[in-house]
Amino acid sequence: MFVRLICLTLGNFRTVTKRMANSGATNSRRSSLHGNWSSKLAFILAVTGAAVGLGNIWKFPYMVGVNGGGAFVVIYLVCVFAIGLPIMMSEIMLGRRGRRNPIATMRILGEEEAGQRRWALVGIVGVVAGFLILSFYSVIAGWTVAYVFKAATNAFANTDVTTISEMFDTFVGNPFVIGFWHTAFMTVTVTLVALGVERGLEKAVRIMMPALLALLLILLGYAVNSGGFAQALKFLFEPDFSKVNGEIVLSAMGHAFFTLSVGMGSVMAYGAYLPQEASIAQTSIAVVIADTLIAILAGLVVFPIVFANGLNPAEGPGLVFQTLPLAFGQLAGGGLFGTLFFLLLSFAALTSAISLMEPTVAWVIESYRLSRRAAAFVVGFIIWALGILTVLSFSTLKNATIFKGTFFDNFDYLASNILLPLGGLLITVFAGWVMCSNSSSDELDPAAGYIYKAWRLLARFVAPVAVLIVFLNAIGVFE
Repeated sequence: MFVRLICLTLGNFRTVTKRMANSGATNSRRSSLHGNWSSKLAFILAVTGAAVGLGNIWKFPYMVGVNGGGAFVVIYLVCVFAIGLPIMMSEIMLGRRGRRNPIATMRILGEEEAGQRRWALVGIVGVVAGFLILSFYSVIAGWTVAYVFKAATNAFANTDVTTISEMFDTFVGNPFVIGFWHTAFMTVTVTLVALGVERGLEKAVRIMMPALLALLLILLGYAVNSGGFAQALKFLFEPDFSKVNGEIVLSAMGHAFFTLSVGMGSVMAYGAYLPQEASIAQTSIAVVIADTLIAILAGLVVFPIVFANGLNPAEGPGLVFQTLPLAFGQLAGGGLFGTLFFLLLSFAALTSAISLMEPTVAWVIESYRLSRRAAAFVVGFIIWALGILTVLSFSTLKNATIFKGTFFDNFDYLASNILLPLGGLLITVFAGWVMCSNSSSDELDPAAGYIYKAWRLLARFVAPVAVLIVFLNAIGVFE
């Protein structure tokens, strides 16, 4: 009775049952308009690239730092598999079943499963979120590229806290300089997306993801010999649960959700290119494990350097652009390894940027019949232009504040606190409650038995409640 009431609330329950048989037949004739990944490995690399970004290498270490270390890591790992994994499986499943851009996919599936085309709103939320995030993400990513050259020219050598802080403030306060790096980063992103799924997206991640891992391992070797590795291991892997409170749990839940890049259309768009024979469960688990390992490796790279130099692990967002440059400036070989570190950040940012842009480009191609090159240029130009407001938020327009602050503050708040959790919530509700079990089991492979049952339990009860809590916390309900 409870399930029936839920279905009646979210869509037409009679239509769901009536269309069960039809949806499978419809899907069997549907194919992607943009090509497919050449292999399961290519898909895993692509989605891992989408998930692995500044959030793993920049945000995860400082989140661990400000939330007390090991206890946060344990809670985060539980949340990644209980919340992030079922939502990722849901989003990939919807993408592959629809085989279109996220907006068209949700319109098609909404009509097939519930007789409600209005479910296209879920796709709209995701596409707008990715579009908006890339407008300011590309600015921050541009900083990482600029810092590659700063490290390579030994700009951090023999500096102190004041010098590093002034260097950063002068850099971000110059709209022409950060505007240049924003433009350069968007140019590379647009070029790769314009080349298409196999020649652009797939080739890029096949090169950059192994390179990213190689850079991490080189930096890990450097960190092991920095003198602070044992202290870093203790900080990361010896949980002190006496430090845990509600705020830390909510932070871990929120970061577990955001780190996998779900809710913004990227995973759904990539799922549309996944071959039918590939296992969604296996590929999703592989992506989650890879994403988590890279985040932990990033912590093992960052914290030994922090501890070896007597710096504060709870420095917060300034950890990468102010704290670590100070450390690299004091260490032997710091110029070389600082260059490698910021190159690592740049690669991670680029793989994420490609995935953020792809859903909007796919929508423009399908809606306006533009070529991929034209669509990528148009979308890229609009994102670049919107990003100029973020560029100016640190200089000319830093005092022009409304609502949550500068343009950058408002873009970040709207995307991170409203659109992403709302998109993730609606995706898991649709996949778990509105989509009939015949359709979901057809995509997720009922032969996997316990995996399908576990997904259905988590997607229907655990993930929606957890994301709702994250959403309410993000908009300040619990303050």
